[in-house]
Parts: sequence; C-alpha cells; structure tokens
Amino acid sequence: MNVVVVGAGLGGLSAACHLVGRGHDVLVVERADRPGGRAGLLELASSTGGTYRFDTGPTVLTMPGLVDDCLHAAGVERSDVLTLRTVDPMYRACYADGSTLRVWHGREPMTAEVREVCGPAEAAAFGRFCDWLTDLYRLEMPNFIDRNFDSPLDLAHPLGPALRLVRQGGFRKLGKVVASYFADERLRRIFSFQAMYAGLAPYEALAVYCVITYMDSVAGVYAPEGGMHALPSALAAAAEKGGARFRYDATVERIVLEHGTEGRVRGVRLADGELIEADAVVANPDLPVAYRTLLGGLPMPRVARRGRYSPSCVVWHAGAKGELPPEAAHHNIHFGQEWDASFRAVLHDGVRMPDPSILVTVATVASREQAPPGGHTLYVLEPTPNLDGRVDWTRERHRVRDDLARRVAALGYPSEVEVEDFVDPSDWERRGMERGTPFALSHAFFQTGPFRPANVDRRAPGLVFVGSSTVPGVGVPMVLVSGRLAAERVDQLAR
Repeated sequence: MNVVVVGAGLGGLSAACHLVGRGHDVLVVERADRPGGRAGLLELASSTGGTYRFDTGPTVLTMPGLVDDCLHAAGVERSDVLTLRTVDPMYRACYADGSTLRVWHGREPMTAEVREVCGPAEAAAFGRFCDWLTDLYRLEMPNFIDRNFDSPLDLAHPLGPALRLVRQGGFRKLGKVVASYFADERLRRIFSFQAMYAGLAPYEALAVYCVITYMDSVAGVYAPEGGMHALPSALAAAAEKGGARFRYDATVERIVLEHGTEGRVRGVRLADGELIEADAVVANPDLPVAYRTLLGGLPMPRVARRGRYSPSCVVWHAGAKGELPPEAAHHNIHFGQEWDASFRAVLHDGVRMPDPSILVTVATVASREQAPPGGHTLYVLEPTPNLDGRVDWTRERHRVRDDLARRVAALGYPSEVEVEDFVDPSDWERRGMERGTPFALSHAFFQTGPFRPANVDRRAPGLVFVGSSTVPGVGVPMVLVSGRLAAERVDQLAR
C-alpha cells in the first residue's frame, strides 16, 4: 500500500520502519528540518565560543530491545546506526534528610546498595519486589500492551491473563503495593514516582503501572552516544535504508477524506496546496490536535475531548560553566520533603508543588561533546499542572525559572550560565501538545487499553494514529510499540 506518515516523531519513525519491513511504499512528511518530534535537539552557541547541545524531550531510554525491533523491521542492525551505553547508576536519588540512594544496573549491585543504605530487611524485600515486577511485565507486555484492541471485551480474551493479573494484585493501588514491600520511605518514593509518567499519583494509580518501574529499575536505563536525539536520527536512517522516503520542511495542512469530513482517506494536502495521494495515512501529531487541525469537522473521541490529561512540566535548559557536584550522575532526582501533598497540588489543585521534586539530567557526565570545554548541559525538570490548572504562565514563567536556577545552584551544580532556554506548558501547547502537556492523556483506568482513543477511526477508513495519545500510551517504549501496532492496522486495511 501507498502510505503517508505525517510527522517524524518516534511513533511515526517506528511506524515507518515497521511499514517498510512489511512491504509498503512509505513517505514520511515532517514540518521540521530533521526527525525527532518531541525528542528534539536544541543547539545554543555561547558568546565565548562553542555550542551547547540539549535534548528537548525524553532523557531516559529503556527497553532497547524495542529499538532493535524497529531497526530489524527495516533490515538494519543497531551497530550500523546507533551506539547505546549503559547509564550506571541509572539514578541518583537525593532526599530532604540529606541521604542519597543510587539505583544501579543489575539486581546484585542494587541489592548491595539497598542493604548499605536501608538495611538487610529492605534488601531482601527488594529481591521479592523485582521478582513481582518481572512477573508483572511478562504478563502485561504481550497481553495488554503490545496488542490492538477493538472492544473492551478484548481485555477478557483470553481470560487467563486477565485473571492472573487480578491475582498478582495488578488492580490494587500502586502506592500500597510498593509500601507492602518496603518500610523505608526512600524506597517507596524511588519505586513509585514513575506513576507520574502515567499522569497519576502513586496513591491513585493502579499497580499495573508498576510495569514502568520494571522498565527502568529492573530492565535498565541506557543513553545513545551523542544524546537522545541520536535515536530518532537512527530510526530515520533505518527507515530510509529500508525504502522509506522523507520530505522535511513540509507542513501537512489537511488529511484529505473522500467526503470532506468523513470517508476513506485520499491522502494529505500540504500548506503549499500540493495533494499527496495515499491509500493510508499514519498520523503522528498529538491525537486531539490532529482531529482539531488536520481533520476539520470529524469529531474527536469523547475521551480525547473531555478526558483527564496528565500533568505538564517546566524544563530549564542551561549551559553553564563550572564543576559538577562530586557525586553527580547522569540522572539526579532531588526529592522534596512533601510527597502526597505535592501530587495533590499538581493533579487536583492545579498549582505548583509546595516543595517540588525535580529531575536534573546532566548529559555531559558521559557525553562531553554536548558542551564546550569546561561547560555542562543541565536539563532541569519540575512537574507542574497542565493548562487546565490555575497557574498563569504569562505571570509566573520568570519566577519559576528563577526558583529553579536558585535551587540548582544551591544543590552545587554549575551556576555560571552561558546559554539557556525555558519551556513552560504554554510553550508545549504552541508546539502542538494538547492542554500544554508533553505526557498526553493520563492513564486512568478508563483512559487505558481499549478505553484509550483508538488508533483507527471507522468513520475514516485508512486513517491510523500513532504516538502517546493512542494505544498503548505514554513513554518512549510505549510510543515505539505504537508504531508496530499502527503498521499492523495498515496491514489489516490491505487484506
């Protein structure tokens, strides 16, 4: 089939790789001048010479086997286009009481860390927790994540996995399950904060979302040489080698349907008026934004229109001169004193955390080429409400930036800032992300699996969605899987 992929984000690139591997004629149309989408690249030149290179999207890469699946589908080996290194420690967790816990690759080194910091009882509990996480992942991945759903009834077909998921406690609250293993509050936090990736607090998320904890705390964290933007570059190179064509600096204005606002897909119309005909169109823009801007008149699914969206974040990119704290890692989580109250503030009250927890990613710990000599890149992230919240970002933007800069300096990171860029929820919205969040719809139960916006719309045969707002959901691993699921939908159209 002749397929147009709209957008060269990670979902669109994954779809392109899988589509060419299945024999389809693929054209990827991207409005920017390079691939990446949310996994973008920001290059800022300093006045003293040299360039700082920042990854503007995800900084944590897990499940590299899913990357290999995309590359192999296009007939490419990872070693030909991408080099990954192990991030170890995966995280440095710093707590308000002054203690530090490092999350290491491998169960043995991590067990030793837990024993040293938290005691032998917690170390034994860590082993049991890893066993449970591994079983949960092996159950969820093939049965509930890596599959297309056509109906909620599909959850019970086959029935066995659903029953096992209930028996394993998958429908208990995530926070309570983690607390059932660990008495130490520090371990409860480091193994439950991942609920925020699903747009939920640990006390309200279902334990099924501990699968995210498995992906980074058990399966491990990796980093591409040259930064995260090397990943979309590698996927684009693989898709092109497999036969896909790319058109950059080309903006799609409309996905053309046979009867205007519905009917079979005819292709896409570019901003300059050119019509590119296609048998199928795979749309990578944020799903609700795609409905509103590219499918004018075709109503979006109710859950996308009225659903609950994940919190957003601010990100301060700073290129700074100076020395790092002696124990700084690639990923550094600085937890505030407050915990449940911070989640309630962001998720329910629509205000900033009273005592924010922040992530400081220092890519130059391992990739010195991303900054000039003597400099480091700081990617500082604070979770915030999305644009449904009560923060007026036109007034608060500069104060929040200054708060972050003061805190980062107080934590010992370089403070002689040469270049910087600050992103708040209003910026995310201008970049095409619904409600100003890069994390899409939350993973509340009735916004997950068959209840999440489907990757096909029966009113528009040939239209397929890919990315974090459709199945299976948010995060680099899920988005890569969404590309394979989209290719499967295109195959169904060809039958």
